[in-house]
Amino acid sequence: MEWFWILYLTQDVPPEVLRQREAKWLDMLNHWDKWMSKRHRKVKVRCQKGIPPSLRGRAWLYLSGAKVKREQNSGKFQELDALPGDPAWLDVIERDLHRQFPFHEMFMARGGHGQQDLNRVLKAYTLYRPDEGYCQAQAPVAAVLLMHMPAEDAFWGLVQICEKYLPGYYSAGLEAIQLDGEILFGLLRRLSPVAHRHLKKHKLEPVLYMTEWFMCAFSRTLPWASVLRIWDMFFCEGVKIIFRVALVLLRSMLGTPEKLKACPGQYETMELLRALDPRYMQDSFLVQQVGSWWCVLLSGGER
Repeated sequence: MEWFWILYLTQDVPPEVLRQREAKWLDMLNHWDKWMSKRHRKVKVRCQKGIPPSLRGRAWLYLSGAKVKREQNSGKFQELDALPGDPAWLDVIERDLHRQFPFHEMFMARGGHGQQDLNRVLKAYTLYRPDEGYCQAQAPVAAVLLMHMPAEDAFWGLVQICEKYLPGYYSAGLEAIQLDGEILFGLLRRLSPVAHRHLKKHKLEPVLYMTEWFMCAFSRTLPWASVLRIWDMFFCEGVKIIFRVALVLLRSMLGTPEKLKACPGQYETMELLRALDPRYMQDSFLVQQVGSWWCVLLSGGER
């Protein structure tokens, strides 16, 4: 029954319903520890329904643990922000700034406040984790965070994504991504044998098509409304949401012999996965599909 309401609420939400949801979220955020300890299942359902836009940034901060991390490290971001940074990393970051959501008002102007804050957040992370430095996939992730919260909060949100949600993803060698690619391929074999056989036949390793999906948490792949809905669930439930979205997309694009007629070879298959059918990227479709598979996925040993 929960997922009926989630599917219903992916449609346009009437203003009075949105106000009611905002009131419920305000109550949760103002009594966060109680809700997380005693009513976490209800929190999860409300994340699946979609967090009200006016409270999304604050909710992400609470859900991810970034608020607690910030409080435990009071003044740390300001300290890192004041340091000059490694010139080698700064040069790479500088070249990437204008590529992040160039049509969004925050990031349109070269040297504008959005790009400046993005530079600050990414530089601070290279100083916070000099063993990791900077990875290009962190830039769109940090940019999405900055659209919803101030630079300090976005920094701690990025720290949580890199350390708690997607550990090892941004380290040299991409070993964590390769491992999760193997896990994804194993799940695909169980959930869509047709798609699995096709990818295996044409020697399409998972890292060829899922690396950007996972490392950017779909922020460079899906329509904006879908990105926000997926991130609402991702911050609540973790990386399994990214796995589920990937499986939905692979099954939807490659899951029947009829669909495979459009991609008889390796090149055509990669092109198909680079240009996903818009029908399968809509938030209403993805949320419903991700929810309908959850019990199957959870029984599959997915982390």
